[in-house]
Amino acid sequence: MTPETLLYRQIHPDFVQNDRPTSQAFRPTSKDENKLSAYDGDKIQPQASWEHYTGELGLASSGVMAITNGECTAQNLAVTADGTPFPEHCLIDFSGLTNEPGVKKAAKNLQASAIQRGWRFRNNE
Repeated sequence: MTPETLLYRQIHPDFVQNDRPTSQAFRPTSKDENKLSAYDGDKIQPQASWEHYTGELGLASSGVMAITNGECTAQNLAVTADGTPFPEHCLIDFSGLTNEPGVKKAAKNLQASAIQRGWRFRNNE
């Protein structure tokens, strides 16, 4: 994985407002143990990641946005290509951020990068 590697985030329909993802789509929830799941763009394309997420995993996604490994590193977020529970899986680790304001700021910065890059795939149904 290089700094330019795209990390694909599935955007839940609840996290879309005015055709844009909210920062919540880039912030782990309490059940995530400070780690945010993504797809490794070196191993899968956006549409294929969406098809896997919605088809094989049966989860809801309005579409796919992307941030880079380097953008995560700039926010002091380590990225690990763990390959679990599927080969293209990676984790963005927020545990190095010590407080909620830091987590929210990092999520907003990732959101801004993703919005600037634009949707990588949208479900047109």
